[in-house]
Amino acid sequence: MPLSDFACKNAKPKDKPYRLADGDGLYLFVQKSGAKLWQLRYRFLEKENILSFGKYPVVSLLDAREKRDQAKRLLVASINPSTKRKEEKIAAITEARTTFGLIAEEYIRRLAERKAASTTITKTKWLLEDLASPLAKRPIKEITAAEILQFLQRIEKSGRRETARRLRGVISSVFRLAIVTLRAESDPTLALRGALQPPKSNGRAAIIDERKFGRLLVAIDEYDGWPTLRAALQFLALTCVRPGEVRGATRDEFDREKAVWRIPAERMKMRVPHDVPLSRQALRVLDEVWPHSASEGLAFPSIRSIKRPLSENAMNAALRRIGYSKSEVTAHGFRVTASTILNARNYDPDVIEAVLAHQDKNTIRRTYNRATYWEQRVTLMQKWADLLDTLKGEL
Repeated sequence: MPLSDFACKNAKPKDKPYRLADGDGLYLFVQKSGAKLWQLRYRFLEKENILSFGKYPVVSLLDAREKRDQAKRLLVASINPSTKRKEEKIAAITEARTTFGLIAEEYIRRLAERKAASTTITKTKWLLEDLASPLAKRPIKEITAAEILQFLQRIEKSGRRETARRLRGVISSVFRLAIVTLRAESDPTLALRGALQPPKSNGRAAIIDERKFGRLLVAIDEYDGWPTLRAALQFLALTCVRPGEVRGATRDEFDREKAVWRIPAERMKMRVPHDVPLSRQALRVLDEVWPHSASEGLAFPSIRSIKRPLSENAMNAALRRIGYSKSEVTAHGFRVTASTILNARNYDPDVIEAVLAHQDKNTIRRTYNRATYWEQRVTLMQKWADLLDTLKGEL
């Protein structure tokens, strides 16, 4: 006879546990403590199994019967309800552990394995571990576009538009990793394209007037500060590279006989090796700075230690001491100067782009440029160095 709710409610504990049957294998198991547990006894592949549905009255009589019927439907489909429940539990635990924070940690590890620049790794960790901390413990599948937009807009409203834009991009990278590893199905940041204000472009402060740039070069030559710092600024102007590439340059990267500086991929912004032709003037700078560095160490070491590079701010600080404000010129602005002057003098723009190590989006053309423009770059870098001497001599 089927159970009633009254019978379940009034079932009293006895000296031994006992069962009150409801039908089709479902029964209420009354323990000596008085606790009442719903259980289903069934057979699967000739073996008896017992499946628990929870305690009464948290699980009501009607709920228990519904769970029994669901289990019976699985049996008809030749599925073991007990195995099915274990699989669902494992899936739930796995999903709970598949949090944004854990996948973000994996993304950072992969950056390190790909030998990304240390500055890139540090900045990514800050974006994901600090700024994206509200997402850290959230199962990645549950994160919505609205949730991400909410804290991106908080960052944006604080005036850090570029930071908000970069954070959206890095979060998207984490979601793409989750998708390819089957831990997420979509990237909610795709819906946020255009939702943030564009960053305010400040550009790189640079001197693009030839005579004014000549005066700056003279001031650098007359700079009486640390010799390697003066040499680094001179070398930066002559080679058209980025300040970080000069700061991190090591002596073994230079082939002075062949007049070439081979910068390895891990120190380049685009992670592609870059060879720089060295003009006669650039080689003279190296000759002057060589005695200030160790034989296998940095070419332009810090004033504090030959084992440490110049600080990120050292070149800009020297420019300030010379008398130029940050709104007038920055070390990175030397590349803007070179690009502007060389283009204005009608040199081949493709050769100029190759000199500046700008990555061509067309893979075939990029390979062609690297192979074809070497001789043109050698010629152009010598002409550029001669022009700088001319600009200084005209003052």
